[in-house]
Amino acid sequence: MNAVMPNPEAGHLASPASMQALLSRWAEMGWLRDLDVVFARFLAREVPDASPLLLLAAALVSHQLGRGHACLELAATLADPVFVLSLPPGGAVDAGQGHFPPLPARVLAGIALAEWQAALAHPQLVNSGQGDAPLVKIGDRLYLRRYWQYEQDVRAGILRRLEIGAEQDLPIEALRTTLDALFPESLPGLGPDWQKLACALAARSAFSIVTGGPGTGKTTTVVRLLALLQSLALDKPLDARPLRIRLAAPTGKAAARLNESIAGAVDKLPLAGLPNGESLRRSIPVGVTTLHRLLGSRPDTRHFKYHAGNPLALDVLVVDEASMVDLEMMAAVLAALPASARLILLGDKDQLASVEAGSVLGELCARAQDGHYTPATRDWLHSVTGQVIAPGLVDPDGTPLDQGVAMLRHSFRFSAESGIGQLAGAVNAGFPRRVRDVLGCGYGDLAVVSLRNENDPAFRKLVIEGGGGAAGYRNYLEILGKGKPSGDARQADFDLWALKVLEAHGHFQVLCALRLGPWGVEELNLRIARWLHEAGLISAWDGWYCGRPVLVTRNDYGLGLMNGDIGIALELPGADGKVALRVAFPREDGGVKWLLPSRLQAVETVYALTVHKSQGSEFIHVALVLPDTLNPVLTRELIYTGITRAKSRFTLAHAGNVRVLEQAVERRVQRLSGLMADFGVSGS
Repeated sequence: MNAVMPNPEAGHLASPASMQALLSRWAEMGWLRDLDVVFARFLAREVPDASPLLLLAAALVSHQLGRGHACLELAATLADPVFVLSLPPGGAVDAGQGHFPPLPARVLAGIALAEWQAALAHPQLVNSGQGDAPLVKIGDRLYLRRYWQYEQDVRAGILRRLEIGAEQDLPIEALRTTLDALFPESLPGLGPDWQKLACALAARSAFSIVTGGPGTGKTTTVVRLLALLQSLALDKPLDARPLRIRLAAPTGKAAARLNESIAGAVDKLPLAGLPNGESLRRSIPVGVTTLHRLLGSRPDTRHFKYHAGNPLALDVLVVDEASMVDLEMMAAVLAALPASARLILLGDKDQLASVEAGSVLGELCARAQDGHYTPATRDWLHSVTGQVIAPGLVDPDGTPLDQGVAMLRHSFRFSAESGIGQLAGAVNAGFPRRVRDVLGCGYGDLAVVSLRNENDPAFRKLVIEGGGGAAGYRNYLEILGKGKPSGDARQADFDLWALKVLEAHGHFQVLCALRLGPWGVEELNLRIARWLHEAGLISAWDGWYCGRPVLVTRNDYGLGLMNGDIGIALELPGADGKVALRVAFPREDGGVKWLLPSRLQAVETVYALTVHKSQGSEFIHVALVLPDTLNPVLTRELIYTGITRAKSRFTLAHAGNVRVLEQAVERRVQRLSGLMADFGVSGS
């Protein structure tokens, strides 16, 4: 409990008007968003007796939402406002404008928690969930009502599904036989077969999670899981019918990648030991859609075609790249599922969370590393899989949620000789010294470039030519030029050419931590375009030109484009024979969508891409650019996500020194919420 102390900024708490003026000044300094101030101003207008401390809390809860937090934690904010709010720590003076406004840390200093709690006891504006007050306070947490409701809906939807499908309802002998057929070979020296264990765990519950790092076999596991579920469904003595299964991902890029990998995994399914194996193979879908398309997005509204009153027609929904699914979307997905449908989430718990509010997968998997399987779960798993779980993963007090989470623990992509795997592991473990050691070990798939200035020749060469046998941007631009069909070629030939160019563009990607500044995406995109123009690889470096790669930054339901989709401007002959620019985007069905540049209202050049926007994508070669000083967005999760976008080669390009990387590795993303409150574990 904070002691009551004299507040040096008490004058700003004297009246609602003075607080609104202060909040406006904070917005001018970039410490708050205009939206945060407008929300507080709206409450003051609607309820004139709202106290300054209530208006302050309203602005800050809105501010926290903009930073991905579902709520404002009052005590934590008072204890360490700089860290919790990600705001400037000290004062400063502007020689031209006089003194800066007092910083939030100074205004909050001396406010007692009891005082702030009392100021929020205003039933018109704040309640505990009943009624329609715009703010909801649960203990120490303050929410915008809508996000409190999302949290309630997600928690309730998961808890309901955890109660469905107890193991006694499963045909144990059929389950054991099918699992043995799907996993005919053991993997010596790798410990328990967690892919087999994950399938068993997911079979006994209507809600399950399969988490694991790159190359741990999440796609292989889920395909075998779907084969298991279909086999059990078709073997029922009564009402045998194939399950209706849908596959989805948060973005078009993630959907396209899953579509490609799942088709290959289905082809490789070991079904020889099962009756009707080939018909079983045909019953597993390979088409993947985005969550927005699955739910039926409606332009200019947050609502979807499918919801609790009009549920989806399916029995099983698999959501890949679930770390990217924010709280609002997860609530929409759960609401649209039929009551008996299974939900299976796939994803890497250690990746960055969604840009929007919430870190649903990360929170649900917070205990996955240590298992927390009950003795009953351990014994049941052994009986159906023959696998032995280590004693350290058994917990008599394990929660129902723990019993539905499986973590894949062996990477088949990164061997002991892989620098990328070693570096990702060191970052994920939070060992900065180990990170430095790995970078200095001379691994063939790792490189480090020290950026001496903004036109560093080594970095320029890397971007254009690549390095270590891996491509730079010259690769896709040369394929664009050399492989272009003749003017009288068929449309199918142009489609094939476009797909080859799009694939080649995905061989290399510059990733950035920041948007602004000399090493942010905005300036780097301009700089790289100039370098490519000077090298004679593109005809212009601004505006529209052949070869320009673009990123969609906002969903466009009319065009069928989603935030994160990447296309490339190419020259395409029209019906009249005249050549004009069209932007080629890959379609989910493997084809190409051609669009006029003038129809694209929300796109930006994408030679450089933020790590956040890269989620759901993989590239042969990744160059991660870090700025010269530490920034609040530089965290362990961001670095890990950037590294693990690379399949074969990773280059660290740093403008300062490796110490910035090491400092980032020591910092973790913390998303504040109360999602875990009723799962038997503490919230974050």
